[in-house]
Amino acid sequence: MPLFHRPCKTRCANAYPTCGNQEDLHNTVQSLTTVLQQHGIHTQAQSGSTNMRPSSAVLCATALAALAGTALYAIRNPRTPPDIHPVENFDLSRYLGKWYEVARIEHSFERGLQRTQAEYGLLQDGSIQVTNRGYDPKRGEWKISHGKATPTLAPDIAALKVSFFRPFYGGYNVVALDKDYEWAMVIGSNLDYFWILSRQPSLPEGIGDRLLHQASLLGVDTQKILWVHQDGVNPTGSYK
Repeated sequence: MPLFHRPCKTRCANAYPTCGNQEDLHNTVQSLTTVLQQHGIHTQAQSGSTNMRPSSAVLCATALAALAGTALYAIRNPRTPPDIHPVENFDLSRYLGKWYEVARIEHSFERGLQRTQAEYGLLQDGSIQVTNRGYDPKRGEWKISHGKATPTLAPDIAALKVSFFRPFYGGYNVVALDKDYEWAMVIGSNLDYFWILSRQPSLPEGIGDRLLHQASLLGVDTQKILWVHQDGVNPTGSYK
């Protein structure tokens, strides 16, 4: 479930709280808005329409406080979408390791990225270290994001919450899983957040159609699904 949020760090200058620069504020509002949208909370503070100057301290503080307050109230424990049933008898230890993202519904935090990958590792406290990476062909560089995930229902149920910008969490529900843990289908806190993952850069024959059919039955708009450029001889290079 690759996400690539960059948080804004609040700075103080001349005793006024400001958001460093417009790019910092843009990234913060985008992060908060994305998480709110996963939970069906709509706001007009979209990153694309933000027009605050770095010197607008009061507007900056008010906007961030409003978004943060709403998000904290709504998403301490992300909801599972109606009629979505995470996989049971889930073995987290088998799910760890590297996955290729072979399909997704496009969102701003991944827009245009190729060869997107996710890697999960177990931490000492029992939570999961999440490392996402994707190649940006326009900039000719890899984007990397680090997060943390924890189960929300039970250790053997594939429902988790993932944070790249704590304390804000998004849902991560594995709704289809190969018996050998070679591919998986994931839905977030609503049906517009969707990923198909594979241990290999491509799915075995017939699995893609099977998963699309299942996604359609769950209510996912399969017309929105993008198949990711993800092959073994990508001219953009490989991640080391």
